[in-house]
Amino acid sequence: MNPTAVHTEGLSVAYRTRTRLGWRRRHADAWALREVDLTVEPGRVLGVIGGNGSGKTTLLQVLAGVIRPTAGAVEAHGRIASLVDLSAGFHRDLTGRENLLIGGVLLGLGRAEVRARAEEIIAFSGLPQESLDWPLAAYSAGMGLRLGFSLVVHSQPDVLLVDEVLAVGDDRFQRQCVEAVGALQDGGCAVVLVSHD
Repeated sequence: MNPTAVHTEGLSVAYRTRTRLGWRRRHADAWALREVDLTVEPGRVLGVIGGNGSGKTTLLQVLAGVIRPTAGAVEAHGRIASLVDLSAGFHRDLTGRENLLIGGVLLGLGRAEVRARAEEIIAFSGLPQESLDWPLAAYSAGMGLRLGFSLVVHSQPDVLLVDEVLAVGDDRFQRQCVEAVGALQDGGCAVVLVSHD
């Protein structure tokens, strides 16, 4: 096991913006992150709190490898799972079962691993068995989020990135989600959580 799960040094991300000044266009950099240094050890939680536009989601996207930093270094060790957009990788025309398989593979699991964990994932989601044979387009937003959350927490990540999505479903399911994240942490998973408050 690595002594650190996530480490950044001088992490900076700038987005190029264009403005029009009369007939001339100007380019400027809008900095989402500047000189961020952080270290998260296995089994620890880092909470990042800030308002809209403070760079929280950008930080998670860099840690997940979705976007590259403008400057600085980023290291994340092991399997990374993201609770940023729970429906990412899901296709509305495919069934819940088909989406489980595709989503699991996108999270780094083998097909056999997804199939072996499928019943546990479905049980955690609380979805009726028959709904797994429906296309995702027939799901309510909450049903899709339950399936996505269940898949992510059962992928056994080494690093879990969470962007204010623990408000999925009813109170009972929310408590179940918080307990699942706590169990991952107890098992050595590093968690980076961003929130407004």
